[in-house]
Amino acid sequence: MKILLVEDDVLLSKALFELLSANRYTIDIASNGQAGLELALSTEYELILLDWLIPKLDGITLCRQLRSEGYRKSILLLTGKNSNADIVAGLDAGADDYVIKPFNPEALLARIRSLLRRNGAISSSTLTWGNLCLDQNAGRVTYNQQEIPFTATEYKLLELFLQNPDRIFSRAVILDRLWGFDDAPTENAVSTHIKDLRKKLKPVGLGEEFLETVYGMGYRLKPAPNRSISVRETNQDGKKKPSPKDMTSVNRVLERFRNSFVGQVAVLEQAKTALLAGNLNEELQQSALHEAHKLAGSMGSFGYPEGSRLARKIEHLLLEKSFLSPEQISNFSQLVTALQQELTKPAVTDTAQSFPMKQTYRLLVIDDDTTLTEQLQAEADSWGIRMKVAPNLATARSLFSLKTPDAVLLDLSFPTTEEDGLILLSEIVERSPNIPVIVFTGRDTLTDRLTVSRLGARQFLHKPATTEEIFQAIARVLPQPQISEAKVLIVDDDLVMLAGLSALLTPWGLEVITLSQSQQFWKVLIATSPNLVVLDLEMPIVNGLELCQVVRQDAQWGDLPILVVTAHTDAESLQQAFAAGADDFISKPVLGPELVTRVLSRIQRMRWRSQPGKSQA
Repeated sequence: MKILLVEDDVLLSKALFELLSANRYTIDIASNGQAGLELALSTEYELILLDWLIPKLDGITLCRQLRSEGYRKSILLLTGKNSNADIVAGLDAGADDYVIKPFNPEALLARIRSLLRRNGAISSSTLTWGNLCLDQNAGRVTYNQQEIPFTATEYKLLELFLQNPDRIFSRAVILDRLWGFDDAPTENAVSTHIKDLRKKLKPVGLGEEFLETVYGMGYRLKPAPNRSISVRETNQDGKKKPSPKDMTSVNRVLERFRNSFVGQVAVLEQAKTALLAGNLNEELQQSALHEAHKLAGSMGSFGYPEGSRLARKIEHLLLEKSFLSPEQISNFSQLVTALQQELTKPAVTDTAQSFPMKQTYRLLVIDDDTTLTEQLQAEADSWGIRMKVAPNLATARSLFSLKTPDAVLLDLSFPTTEEDGLILLSEIVERSPNIPVIVFTGRDTLTDRLTVSRLGARQFLHKPATTEEIFQAIARVLPQPQISEAKVLIVDDDLVMLAGLSALLTPWGLEVITLSQSQQFWKVLIATSPNLVVLDLEMPIVNGLELCQVVRQDAQWGDLPILVVTAHTDAESLQQAFAAGADDFISKPVLGPELVTRVLSRIQRMRWRSQPGKSQA
């Protein structure tokens, strides 16, 4: 399958080339619009992957020119522009679909497959993990060309993970993907099928464990041998990278503390200058080590994953005994310079991490726009939503009768029927008045808005809208149960981490107390009586391990849940943490969904255990 990539960003082109090549596409690359036009008209491609901002001939102009000359193949637009006006302009110019940067590689591949299927170019594909191969066309699985007999459920389970590398699937989501709302077994069945899948692969020679269990969250496919570059891990030019979304509380924290990152890097720059001059003293080296450790833990949590990686390397260098060797000095200098450059770039934000959903909600989407529903389906899991699609009103009534959803997204216009979506809206509100309905339509008259309001819809959303805008509208109407009167005490000497973790937990109804001076811990603990404590392990004066031990030795506070936050997840470090009394750990950089899941789970578990008649084991 041949694809033309028109992109002038060398790093992104390389990443996309490796990603697409690994998925058995043949790629030609044009670095400007004029070259792209000439290749498109002279060579047969099944799809054009087109950047918006390219030299000589921009993507929109190229799109219009191709369509004016009768070009019929699919065009997928890559753009950092996410306003409604820009999206409409791209589609009106002739693009079949668009992907907003920064994008998830699996979501991009799904869009490509969707367009190729629509063109009849492909009906299936082959999925691989090392020497493990799943042929969707033949419906068989092989390892080193040896066929493995799978049940239908095992096949679908393996296919789900191979289609979505890096994505964590909870058992609830797996149930929905494989069985749906109405016929799903219990969640224990998922564990059984996972176990059976692993057993099937071991006898044929797959010695390496290909699935990992992510504690408290679900299952994920491990990185395959010779894995291709992830587009999200590849940085672009500062001039090419799209502006970050700053709608969430975490991003607002980033803006508040951006100068803090700059100040911390400035300490590393001082150490670099002193080192090159040959007069680095012990005090400055320790200060640099301290700042590097904090940056390694916090930068990745606030949109700079590459910054965390660089800071971790700097920290390791500062810890080495041979630190003053010429090679190490040169390496240190280069790393500090790279870290300074990283801060000049916009942060890479991830709405799904910044806005985690507390529980899984069922959403019924009633819309005949397959492109839209495929986009929503691709992102629903990360928003904590299990989604069903009804392309017409009859299917919607059938799905609604099988299982009542938590929310409905409803279009008003269906060209294949004389019925209007307003009729179904009236039926839903009459039957289930507590279920929020969001009307999502291209109709935008005052009459429509009044009618929708009078019938009882919760929100009116005008087409077109981005998937983020749609999910944010859904999130606003969904019930958000809160853990009442729960307090969390966070102890960390890094003010950026304190503010960031607080921003992640506060929206969940938690009262968050932050403490940067660990020597004040006991005084604050007694004064606030928290339900859970989050401790950074590495702090000056009094570290997290010592605080763990102090709590566990006290008769009154001995059972208080403690989560430790650490950048060191090796077996020895974790063993020390658990031996000191930690209940669980969270690795740095901290992921929003993981933090929220662990904290809420521990508080709920503690409350359940404290109820009369419950086991204290």
